[in-house]
Amino acid sequence: MRVLLDECLPRKLGRELPDHSVSTVSERGWAGVTNGKLLTLAAGQCDVFITIDRLLSVQQTIPPTLAVITLH
Repeated sequence: MRVLLDECLPRKLGRELPDHSVSTVSERGWAGVTNGKLLTLAAGQCDVFITIDRLLSVQQTIPPTLAVITLH
């Protein structure tokens, strides 16, 4: 599974997902990209987006091909 970590999360989190292909927003060159555009970019290249932004699913339309996990 292709996992994208939001820029507000530590890169170390990727080590906890050893069976998956994990990248960060920064590694992909998307740091500072607005949430709406970020979700569109991620939907074409990732399966899962992990964030701590609790309002993301309320403020943005989540593309149907992208799962979003919000950590609390």
